[in-house]
Amino acid sequence: MSSKAPSRCGYVAIVGRPNVGKSTLLNRILGQKLAITSHKAQTTRHSILGIKTLPEGQILFVDTPGIHQRGGSALNRYLNRTARSTLGDTDLVLLVVEALKWTDEDAQALEAVAQSGVPAIAVVNKVDRVQSKEVLLPFLQTLAARHNFLELIPISATKGDQVDRLEHMVVKALPEGEPVFPEDQITDRSQRFFAAELVREQLMQRYGQELPYRTTVEIERFEELDGRYKIHALVWVERASQKGIIIGKGGEALKAVATQARMEMQKLFDCPVHLEVWVKVKKSWSSDEAAISSLGYTDER
Repeated sequence: MSSKAPSRCGYVAIVGRPNVGKSTLLNRILGQKLAITSHKAQTTRHSILGIKTLPEGQILFVDTPGIHQRGGSALNRYLNRTARSTLGDTDLVLLVVEALKWTDEDAQALEAVAQSGVPAIAVVNKVDRVQSKEVLLPFLQTLAARHNFLELIPISATKGDQVDRLEHMVVKALPEGEPVFPEDQITDRSQRFFAAELVREQLMQRYGQELPYRTTVEIERFEELDGRYKIHALVWVERASQKGIIIGKGGEALKAVATQARMEMQKLFDCPVHLEVWVKVKKSWSSDEAAISSLGYTDER
């Protein structure tokens, strides 16, 4: 007579340099868009908890900002500190790297993993872009020699290749324990938080290289009225010239941002959304750590 295997539960940090696909991986695992994505580096600013319940147990994924070397601003220091501080409070780390690519920032991320002392699985993403699989083996062998990983798993977060296998390897590595959250819950973040993130995602996708990094989004009003959400979002920028760029001629640029963000909110919240977006100037907020902690970095749970 066989006994049922014990349930497992634990926190898993997803770490790596910017733009290796950490947020795409989290969204793929959860089957729903929680973390915003962009082709630009350093999209993620907040640690987002994603909850995946399997028959074997519950995985509490933490998507972190990319560990990077770019710049010395207060914002960059804040993001690096957020990513590193997450590691010490987790049971397992997924170090996500891009297939056939290893940079100084990858080495910096691995160093943070090694210093944490937390068991780690190496996740080699974007293998669907590798034309010849024969060249992947030497890369995997070199990566295996860099650290004593529990596993090395090649995946494609975009296409979903090997993601199921990764999930089961993760839950096997977690400590025994009962689920922390109900099985139908997928995050601990509020809808207000995701509203701000979806507006910021459109700013990341629609504007130049630097401007999105000089903006943040604050939700001033979020309420339900007659089966629909009424949301007022405030975009903070550092200079009046930036405000003009975001608004655009005749307000057309800001209208496009608001329209697409509203459509994404309606998909996520599954109800009609009335969204209004304004832009205001607060000088040098990204160089002020106090401003960083108050503008768009808090979440009503």
